[in-house]
Amino acid sequence: MKINRSIEEINEKIKAGKAVVFTAEEIIDVVKEKGLEEASAQVDVVTTGTFGPMCSSGAFLNVGHPTPRIKLNEVSLNSVPAYAGIAAVDLYIGATALPTSDPANLKHPGDFIYGGGHVIEDLVSGKAIRLEASAYGTDCYPLKRIETTIRLSEINEATLYNPRNAYQNYNVAVNLGPKTIYTYMGVLKMNMGNANYSSAGQLSPLFNDPLLKTIGIGTRIFLGGGLGYVAWHGTQHNPSAKRAENDTPVYPGATLALIGDLKQMDSRWLRGLSFLGYGATIQVGMGVPIPILNEEIMRYCSVRDEDLYAPVVDYNRGYPYKEGTELTLVSYADLKSGSININGQAVPTASLSSYAGAREIAGTLKDWIEAGQFTLTAPSAPLPSIEAEIKLNALPQKDPDKREV
Repeated sequence: MKINRSIEEINEKIKAGKAVVFTAEEIIDVVKEKGLEEASAQVDVVTTGTFGPMCSSGAFLNVGHPTPRIKLNEVSLNSVPAYAGIAAVDLYIGATALPTSDPANLKHPGDFIYGGGHVIEDLVSGKAIRLEASAYGTDCYPLKRIETTIRLSEINEATLYNPRNAYQNYNVAVNLGPKTIYTYMGVLKMNMGNANYSSAGQLSPLFNDPLLKTIGIGTRIFLGGGLGYVAWHGTQHNPSAKRAENDTPVYPGATLALIGDLKQMDSRWLRGLSFLGYGATIQVGMGVPIPILNEEIMRYCSVRDEDLYAPVVDYNRGYPYKEGTELTLVSYADLKSGSININGQAVPTASLSSYAGAREIAGTLKDWIEAGQFTLTAPSAPLPSIEAEIKLNALPQKDPDKREV
């Protein structure tokens, strides 16, 4: 039996309370038991989830005008600088923004215990945020300085906009050097004393739609505990990454730019993080429903951790100085076992991404769909996939004072 259903047909079943939904973890056993064809015929939606650090995140805020009016120039929120070069009272607070000075006298440079991600979490938690701003003053915006507090409920708009989230795959970080190093992949012990990774593997959204056949611009998703949408392909989007036979990339691949109303979100799924020796970021919960339009989509959604591979990369010199290639490829099943073998050495593993959180997000999205509270959206346009032949550029290092012809 050839399955060929539409998103409109699936939505009708959702509205009628008849949609059959499984999480990406659950569907593996369903396909194993029933086979690909029967499972495709019976299942309408597979839900995915991930809950990990996503540095390229932030929020646009419109704080409103005081009396007299002001054109914000330099702004801080709880001493964390926000970007004000947009309009008079529009701001963007980035997740990795750091205060110019930190009250904690910590050991390593970059040991900031509070940053932009924490400001976003505190806003969503309903806490009062201290706003300090200066301006140069104009005839229409005469006020030159203001110190006040704001709450999420008091400002006009608050839009979470994340330029790069949900990496399709990512590096496994190790340290071949003779001393411990501190990175955005966490603390890495010397002489390959540990290996850190960050992905939900078989639950991860883009692993379940590796060629972006259902996820596109306008796809409705779970974002930060509320509703969000795919706004564009994310920065550093690399669908041309080398792939395995199952079409999943074995290197960092596609990414998503995401958008949603911060006022609808939950601080349970937007958590400010501080990485020792590196700085601040934010942990973002997001999940994507995959409509089972045909058997091909079901085959992708039944992918298992043992069939997904990631590159092991040295973060002592290999990553920062672009020296050499990856050490090896390892499966997510091995990563999740707690230990991997690299050149005969057993290396303990740890995930920066919460698999338990990813499972909960996929389950919550499943519940929303089964209750008729969440319907699917057809993309208004596709995202660049393998046919786009995208090449990532490096920043050129040249004399800025030398005239170019």
